[in-house]
Amino acid sequence: MPAPIEPVPSLPLDHLALRGARRAPALILRDCVVDYEGLNSRVAHLAGWLAARAAPGERVASWLAKGELACLMPLAAARAGLVHVPVNPLLKRAQIAHILGDSGARLLLGTPARLASLDAGDVPEGCDVVPEEAAGEGPALPPCAADRDALAAILYTSGSTGRPKGVMLSHANLWLGAQSVAAYLGLQPEDRVLAVLPLSFDYGQNQLLSAWYGGASVAPLDYLTARDVVKAVARHGITTLAAVPPLWVQLAETDWGGAGASLRRLTNSGGALTADLVRRLRALFPDAALYAMYGLTEAFRSTFLDPALIDRYPTSIGKAVPHAEVLVIAGDGRVAADDEEGELVHCGPLVAQGYWRDPARSAERFRPAPAASRHGGMAVWSGDRVRRDAQGLLTFVGRRDAMIKSAGNRIAPSEIEEAALASGFVAEAVAMGLADARLGQAVHLVVRRRASLAADAAEAGLVSWLRRELPNFMQPRAIHWREMLPLGANGKIDRAALIAELAAGLAA
Repeated sequence: MPAPIEPVPSLPLDHLALRGARRAPALILRDCVVDYEGLNSRVAHLAGWLAARAAPGERVASWLAKGELACLMPLAAARAGLVHVPVNPLLKRAQIAHILGDSGARLLLGTPARLASLDAGDVPEGCDVVPEEAAGEGPALPPCAADRDALAAILYTSGSTGRPKGVMLSHANLWLGAQSVAAYLGLQPEDRVLAVLPLSFDYGQNQLLSAWYGGASVAPLDYLTARDVVKAVARHGITTLAAVPPLWVQLAETDWGGAGASLRRLTNSGGALTADLVRRLRALFPDAALYAMYGLTEAFRSTFLDPALIDRYPTSIGKAVPHAEVLVIAGDGRVAADDEEGELVHCGPLVAQGYWRDPARSAERFRPAPAASRHGGMAVWSGDRVRRDAQGLLTFVGRRDAMIKSAGNRIAPSEIEEAALASGFVAEAVAMGLADARLGQAVHLVVRRRASLAADAAEAGLVSWLRRELPNFMQPRAIHWREMLPLGANGKIDRAALIAELAAGLAA
């Protein structure tokens, strides 16, 4: 096995509050702007308050709206020597109870309305429940000196395919993730980042961390509609906007009226962009660089595509981000040849420490790096199927466990989805395989019609288009039209919910 590379320098996570100029804006709140001196001071006093309520290494959970307290918690918990467990506000009490019990949280900070939704048995013994307005100030703590490998956060996956898993992230994981993104996005102190994604989501939390690494400012936003995002971009002169594909689809359908003139960067992760969506975003924001990215919570961020290539390679996820080594591994363990499908394996210092208190599931995903790795050590075997071309650019094919096996054919759902979207009749599409006695699995396609089209014309047009564009074995057994597709807690389309719904309907 190759010798591990030298560790990449990193600092404890709370030192991000020291990255910007003292009087430069760091946090843009509804009623005030906090500069970096104020950010560091607020982190220091909140850390003192937390340290009086939990011992070093204990877990503190936050179930908050996206305001000041939610933004301070990642750094304040780190400075207090605690492990932060951010909880998505959209989760329900059963999921919250699992996260609190599984993490062994010592403290839960939450909004009063959310805390009131919990039953007595949802909060484990020994966990103090504190409404957000009771969070106070303690003695100011100095920047911490935690080891780079010390645990800083546990981020729970959404749990769409089972109980949420807690991904263990060290100070180095989070620091280097912030450094990596700030570097390839070229974030500068004058940049303003709009944080629209959940802060419990690794991509969402990095909106804060990478902005602060670059000495830039961040404006948190809890939005109800795409129009809220448009207004916030205009109000704050936002330069950098991150979103997942379902939100980009909504934003591309919204009348911006010139409100996006300040935008210089658009970033996408949490799902692949389609060629049609890339064209629409490029037309809507011609002066903004569009970054297509791929990541997974277990390794934060793996790849990004140079924006200069997005028009030529609209469906590519690019190459490895700084601090990451990404290999495409064939079924026999060798590095896949150019244009050969294989599993994406992520090696290097962004790899998380495994799943909290779950050695069995950790062993499935976190395994020794392939022999070809220059890093060695543990790697994340993603389960995602990709192809690498002769230039080294990667293209996402699909999840290993989402591939459709129909009449002996192996079908990537993305191929059918891309064909549907290219028709121009639908705004969103999800393909899946459902059990079929004759075929093994039959292809089903769930779509949302383009708002500007009549239902009859769209339905007839899509069927005709797919018959022309796809081979017989890829033709959907049924096309299901929906006014809206279900979204999971992180804003991504909830494929598991759609599969369960359609499977139940077929069984009825």
